[in-house]
Amino acid sequence: MGSVTPRTLIADDQPDVLEALRMLLRREGHEIETAHSPAAVLDAVSARDFDLLLMDLNYARDTTSGTEGLELLKAIHAMDEHLPIVVMTAWGNTNLAVEAMRNGACDYVEKPWDNNRLLAKLAEPLAKSNGNGSLPHTRSGEIEEARSIQRELLVREIPEFSGIEIAAEWQPAGALSGDVYDVMRFTDGSGGLMIGDAVGKGMPAALLASNLQATMRTLATEASAPGALMAGANESVCGRLEHGRFVSMIYCRFDPANRKLRYANAGHPAAVLLRANGSVERLEDGGPVLGEFASPRFEECEVQLGARDRLILYTDGISESLNKNGHEFGEAGVLRVAKEAMGLNSREFSRRLVEEAKRHSGGRLKDDATVVVLSVVGK
Repeated sequence: MGSVTPRTLIADDQPDVLEALRMLLRREGHEIETAHSPAAVLDAVSARDFDLLLMDLNYARDTTSGTEGLELLKAIHAMDEHLPIVVMTAWGNTNLAVEAMRNGACDYVEKPWDNNRLLAKLAEPLAKSNGNGSLPHTRSGEIEEARSIQRELLVREIPEFSGIEIAAEWQPAGALSGDVYDVMRFTDGSGGLMIGDAVGKGMPAALLASNLQATMRTLATEASAPGALMAGANESVCGRLEHGRFVSMIYCRFDPANRKLRYANAGHPAAVLLRANGSVERLEDGGPVLGEFASPRFEECEVQLGARDRLILYTDGISESLNKNGHEFGEAGVLRVAKEAMGLNSREFSRRLVEEAKRHSGGRLKDDATVVVLSVVGK
């Protein structure tokens, strides 16, 4: 919950930046605390409650890539998943900002910043925080209705395909989910499948995910090339989304008759194709996330499937689940489970993978988790 006087933590290793931000936000009525290192940030968050965190992604140990900042972001989010975090990045480093928002940030600001734009970005999460408890009964009813609608939009019964077995597991971390998946069967016997993850949590992420799912159902046909389909989906939402709202997605078009699969990846964690002989291929070709950039080009790629091959698509609620030591389940965890469970069918395996990610994180996933599995059966 936000307060009348927001308590804001500012983290940066440059004293002049800290002082400039302190002066700016104090004039706006913020109660300010500063931290100059990742360790100091963690100490502050563990010791006191804050309404907002404004933090740089680059510190002394790693001044350009943002790796240290991303690690810090994950650790803070694990400590307090409700704390609004706005990150600061060097001008033009959009890829780093996108990665930060995947890891729990609610927005980003480019350095050097514009004061008015910065204040507007900080005001938005504070307003949302203050508004969350104003109408509890109405909001609870709205969420329950939205949850019901979201579940109805999911595939109730996955279509059957000759020689192909598909299963999915969808587990929201809360009442609503920013994860989405779909499986479509076309008139020629071929099919399409998608998995997506909308940035953020709660109602906004759920609405965005459902919107993209509906868009994909409208656009996808047996003639749709994955790259062109991604471009069309991006165009349909790009002009209507506010800055910082986007979806990562993979779309696959597969033909069971000749076991060919074409795909495009829009900024989503790479799907993994586990071959029957134990070798692994990563499906990562494509383009940027959907909704953030106008008119990007999406590459597509084709792979030949073989008997007993298994394609695994998942959201970052699986790969980024953390254990008590802060270590991610990761792609390595996905592949470990996949190789141990090659004898399971798609349904059993999808459930097993989610359960293993849960076990890794101490029995409870802190983010929405979705798995879609396609297995080639027969000889």
